[in-house]
Amino acid sequence: MLTIGRYSRPESLDEAYALCQKKNNVVLGGMLWLKMQHRRVGTAIDLSGLGLDQIEQTADGWRIGAMVSLRALETHAGLNAATGGAMADSVRHIVGVQFRNCATVGGSLWGRFGFSDVLTLFLALGATVTLHHAGEMPLADFAALPRTTRDILTHVTIPAAPQRVVYLSQRNISTDFPVLTVALSARDGAYTCAVGARPMPAVCFADDKGLLSPGITADSARAFAADVASRAVLGGNLRAGADYRRAICEVLVRRAALALNKEG
Repeated sequence: MLTIGRYSRPESLDEAYALCQKKNNVVLGGMLWLKMQHRRVGTAIDLSGLGLDQIEQTADGWRIGAMVSLRALETHAGLNAATGGAMADSVRHIVGVQFRNCATVGGSLWGRFGFSDVLTLFLALGATVTLHHAGEMPLADFAALPRTTRDILTHVTIPAAPQRVVYLSQRNISTDFPVLTVALSARDGAYTCAVGARPMPAVCFADDKGLLSPGITADSARAFAADVASRAVLGGNLRAGADYRRAICEVLVRRAALALNKEG
């Protein structure tokens, strides 16, 4: 059971940041996973009054506020056009529409959950995050920060550079947590593959051996998939074992590469 001592709706990011410095205070986000915890919260910090619920196209790319809902990502025409539909693909299996109307981008990324579809896709897209105190940094660097970090995630930015991306996941049932997630992007001739739900948080793999550089074919896709699957650290949980995840990883990466080639 979650017990909240005090509720606060800050009028500025500075106020929210100051509140966040106390260890027992918590940013609410969409409050979907938080409410399932058994803990006592000193002050619950609601960011909904700070204008962080906007999706903007800028010269640097797509700037997405931390309080943007997953449903907004799913239905945003511009984001889906820019990602070839991968944005919608990455969230459409997350529980249901009612849940996605409440779950936020900031909560999905801040939690760095192993099962996060959103983290997998945004890593492959080369996204950056903006923290109120620490400033802007690559999402990959943020994902490696200690979970004890006390800051406010305000925005995530997808770079404007043209890129193609494919998102795939394997689930035991359509709305369950994923067994494995894969996102593969191509930008400026370089390929980045993010693998998530390992069941640890998503990590990225570059095509260091240049297996896809001459072009994506059935053989090169198979070789790249085998290379990624061999490098990925995979574990087991109640949904799947490590060996099964490795087999699924190789299949999903190969399929993603072939789908990316079809897009090109």
